[in-house]
Amino acid sequence: MTHTIVIADDVTGANDIGIMYAKAGLDVLVYSQGEEGDTPSYAPCDVLVVDTDSRFDTYETAYAKVRRAVAQAPREGVRQYIDKQCSVFRGNIGAEFDAMLDELGEEFAVVVLGFPNNGRTTLHSVHYVFGVKLEDSQFRHDPVHPMTRSDLREILGSQTKRRVSAIHYELYDEGIGAVREALEHERRQGGYCIMDVRDNRDLELLADLLAEEKIVCGSSALSEYLARVQRFDEKPQESARPVCGDSRVLCIAGSLTPQTLRQTQWMKEKGYRTFELDTRRLLDGGQYEAECARMAASAAEALEASGFAMVHSMQTPELVEETKRLAAERGVGNTAVSSLVSGALSRVARQVVAESGVRRIIVCGGDTSAAICAGLGVDGMRVLREIETGLPTCRSVKAPYYELVLKSGSFGSPEFIEKAIRVLREDADNSKEES
Repeated sequence: MTHTIVIADDVTGANDIGIMYAKAGLDVLVYSQGEEGDTPSYAPCDVLVVDTDSRFDTYETAYAKVRRAVAQAPREGVRQYIDKQCSVFRGNIGAEFDAMLDELGEEFAVVVLGFPNNGRTTLHSVHYVFGVKLEDSQFRHDPVHPMTRSDLREILGSQTKRRVSAIHYELYDEGIGAVREALEHERRQGGYCIMDVRDNRDLELLADLLAEEKIVCGSSALSEYLARVQRFDEKPQESARPVCGDSRVLCIAGSLTPQTLRQTQWMKEKGYRTFELDTRRLLDGGQYEAECARMAASAAEALEASGFAMVHSMQTPELVEETKRLAAERGVGNTAVSSLVSGALSRVARQVVAESGVRRIIVCGGDTSAAICAGLGVDGMRVLREIETGLPTCRSVKAPYYELVLKSGSFGSPEFIEKAIRVLREDADNSKEES
């Protein structure tokens, strides 16, 4: 019986929070939300995560998607609902939080955005990324959601009509009783209460405090601690269908974050076969197909020769700006360009899969991950094992079975892709033994 329902705004975030429960021994399934009018069919699991793919939608569309996802989720036995958002509040935060509360008929939720293991902390409601205020971090220059403020109360308050309050870390040092009393006061007032997070010790305290809270909003970090303190009936974890023993790995990268750029550079310096998609050619209808075919053929050849291939979008600032300039001349905005590139990378992935039969795929970037999952028909995954914080392997629940690593663009060490290859190949060896 499902005891936790998570609604996430993109697929990498869905997997990120999924692994927090899976590594505690819980059975976690991640599903992509179907089209309006579809009736979802969710398999039994401990934790159900539904990806609404709503980060780039309008406020109204995001609200409708989340409200529908909550309405269609099972209710029996559910103890907690979580609205999982980007750990730096990019996207339709207010719309999605409001949708969950409205559908459940509630007027209060706790918001915990801090994720210390990935450098996100909240002090007096001001959010930091590796010690730098959010407005001064790399996310200030996000092409779709530039983050120009750091106070989470201001960011959320600008997107909701509900009251937004906060509890600061000084109260934590007085003990959980003092925090509980303050939280009860805020609950009576209604709205959203943002909690500070300095480090993982704060998350431990908050997990003890919020284990029975009906609605929690924010990043995935708190869930690692909630999974440890919440008590559920023990049962054997469902086994994932084995993927074929083929150890070849395809990597597709569409993110422009500094983390993904460093990961791509690492792979090049280590001598792995990498290929750059010329995003400028995608803006010419006559060259789009030829460029995708060129990338797919190169990747398929590299897979055959060395067992690995990586295709990435243009990453140097000059070429990215040239692509944007050419797009602007054609009346195409940044969001549309992002979707165009993700769509092309998805097409490349489908062509490589069709030609080579590769079943193990690493994807860097949330938008790209969503496009590739849609292109391959992957609408459900079981979360398996963690490679690095918030970055797991997953296996699709329907044939043809894929083993996937869907990486948020801003997560992971420089050597992450190489680590992921090693883990995927270990799983390939295990699949051979099972067969």
